[in-house]
Amino acid sequence: MFFNSLDFALFLPVVFFLYWFIARNNLKIQNILLLVASYFFYACWDWRFLFLLIFSTLLDYATGLSIAGAKKELTRKTWFYLTISVNLGFLAIFKYYNFFAESLVTSLAHVNLHLNLWTLNIILPVGISFYTFHGLSYVIDIYQKRIAPEKNFIDYSVFVSFFPLLVAGPIERATHLLPQIKVKKEFQYAKVVDGLKQILWGLAKKIIIADHLAIYANMIFEDPSQYASSAIILGAICFAFQIYCDFSGYSDIALGTARLFGIELLKNFEYPYFSRDIAEFWRRWHISLSTWFRDYLYIPLGGSKGGTWMKIRNTFIIFIVSGFWHGANWTFIAWGALNALFFLPLMLTNKNRTNIEIAAKGRILPSIKEFTGIVFTFCLTTFAWIFFRSESISSALDLISHLFSISIFSVPALWPIKLILAFIVIEWLGREQPYAIAKFGLKWPKTLRWAFYYLLIGAILYNTGSEQQFIYFQF
Repeated sequence: MFFNSLDFALFLPVVFFLYWFIARNNLKIQNILLLVASYFFYACWDWRFLFLLIFSTLLDYATGLSIAGAKKELTRKTWFYLTISVNLGFLAIFKYYNFFAESLVTSLAHVNLHLNLWTLNIILPVGISFYTFHGLSYVIDIYQKRIAPEKNFIDYSVFVSFFPLLVAGPIERATHLLPQIKVKKEFQYAKVVDGLKQILWGLAKKIIIADHLAIYANMIFEDPSQYASSAIILGAICFAFQIYCDFSGYSDIALGTARLFGIELLKNFEYPYFSRDIAEFWRRWHISLSTWFRDYLYIPLGGSKGGTWMKIRNTFIIFIVSGFWHGANWTFIAWGALNALFFLPLMLTNKNRTNIEIAAKGRILPSIKEFTGIVFTFCLTTFAWIFFRSESISSALDLISHLFSISIFSVPALWPIKLILAFIVIEWLGREQPYAIAKFGLKWPKTLRWAFYYLLIGAILYNTGSEQQFIYFQF
């Protein structure tokens, strides 16, 4: 079941009605309802993998109680490392086994050693990277004695599998989400309206922007040799906005949907393409994953407190692991390594915390310095996205080889440019808000403001055809 499907358009109002009007005064019934709805939501994709989700939930729940209740340090460590191994083992089997097997066979073939290894004909369970990281952070926090284990299995299960975030995040923390699950909530009309507006904007970004730009980007990436340099550059830019609108659109829908039930999820995006340097970009892009790796990998490795070599090592580790998290392909590793290279000069000169506030805060237009920084940072990220989008390293290099020629001065298709510019204007005007249209048009006459909402709804319905899967479902 996709957020942009008719099934979800029917599913959500039913769950909303049952939650607020049938189980309204009973928190226990509300959480049971959320759990059943979440399992149904996941089973609509493939009911067989529901058992994997439930097993992972049971394992982490039992581990949390066992670690907290252990009287010997050896027992605590045994439970901890066993659970970490099982969770990462699932990821290794479903997501990475074939990659490592094929890479090993290819490497040995270069030295005339021929090895036959079995590959697994399995599909990747949707959301496994996200709900696995939910459980891992919970177990690690208990082992580090940062939190106490949750004793209510229903509440813990909702934390892991809450349907708005189940298949593509944001990656939640027990310290943030569990307390909200455990407290009785009052129906608030203003929150529901705000949630619906964020859902509307998320759907608009996905269906109107991302799915249309995907047409042009796919055309260019399939065979760049057939197009002028200007068209190839535009294709790379289209993918940059496609992946942003697709993933942040999903996050907007997730956050808005959760707000309908009185729950606030972690913000996952904060206008990353208005960043003035690459460090700021990574504070604003996929925030829940970036902070997860920072807290559970980068800081335990020593962070940036050691010498220069340790800083460089840790930076490459976190970016390469982050890239590899996205998928079993050398292109993702190259994407991560490129971002590490872009980030290093800022870190080594202690300029990685220069830009904290949003660009041009309180002003209509950015300064020349801000504008230059935004454009340069966008160029760097777009160049790295070429590797992320390409099927292989060789195809990425092939596209790059066609980037610059005399045909760069030719005029590419104009419709993607118009679409991107219209989107940038709305995002820029709303950049100081939680999402772009949170307060968009509030000073307009009511009829004009509602006309804007109906225009978005009409465009979404007009462009709704076949259900286009969200990009991050594959991760």
